[in-house]
Amino acid sequence: MAGIVAFATAVSLTVGAAGSGTAAETSDQHTLAVGSPTGFGAATTGGAGGTTINVYNASEFTSAVQRSGAKEVRVNGTINLSDMVKVSANTTILGVGSSARINGSGINISRVNNVIVQNLTFSNSDDDGINVEYATNVWIDHNSFTNPNDGALDIKRASDRITVSWNRSYDVDKNMLLGHSDSNSSEDSGKLRVTYHHNWFDGTNQRNPRVRFGNPVHVYNNYFDSVGSYGVASTENAGVLVEGNYFENTDDPFHLGEGSSDEGSLVARNNHFVNSGSGETGGSVASIPYGYSLDSASGVKSSVTARAGAGRI
Repeated sequence: MAGIVAFATAVSLTVGAAGSGTAAETSDQHTLAVGSPTGFGAATTGGAGGTTINVYNASEFTSAVQRSGAKEVRVNGTINLSDMVKVSANTTILGVGSSARINGSGINISRVNNVIVQNLTFSNSDDDGINVEYATNVWIDHNSFTNPNDGALDIKRASDRITVSWNRSYDVDKNMLLGHSDSNSSEDSGKLRVTYHHNWFDGTNQRNPRVRFGNPVHVYNNYFDSVGSYGVASTENAGVLVEGNYFENTDDPFHLGEGSSDEGSLVARNNHFVNSGSGETGGSVASIPYGYSLDSASGVKSSVTARAGAGRI
């Protein structure tokens, strides 16, 4: 994470500072997403150069994220959703401060391009925290996920060129699914290329991630902390590089196949293990097509626990 703040001149729209629905527009310089993505989602710019919209309740949030054109939607406080809300293209959703939260349901990034979600806590969703499908150029960064009914962050159905960075998941069973079905190879082969880096899998049970078809998928410099069932699973012709991670109190850090899914390929290198199993590897993985800086695995725990999750940018 570069830790750089990007600025752009645009129109700022405040939608009811007290939830009143009163709109006021001023031209100003406003802060967009903090830093910039590395990995497969590096081309993602979200709502850069567009309108800034401050939201305070569910109706304002829904209207803002579905508005066309480039925009940054700034979430203030808790947004209580009763259903999954679809997000339009060229959107940044940015939590303000350390208390911004999406509660009760989650968001769908579906059939769109160029979306950033940053600095939010997703809690108690009746479905997924975030669902990504048929989407490209997505960056999910510095969020927290807790207690979803299904997955914390599911990526599926031909989605591609995505980075998942500096997030924390806790009180989660099915954490991060990549590829939803063994029978979807016609859509997913050659897609589902995702980078997962500097995430904190904090007592999650499984799917950290569980991968079908994507090759390569890059899982690097993450902290796996007391993971229950398993860490990473590579299945159905997937190719996963597991690199420079810190595994602690995790009996099954990574393996091939899962449930009724056939084995994929998995290469592991430069990982650090504390009271953990050694993992299962096999096959070969396509080369990583981008440059990146790999932290020493032994230092990943301290850096990730200090910085991963909402409110820690």
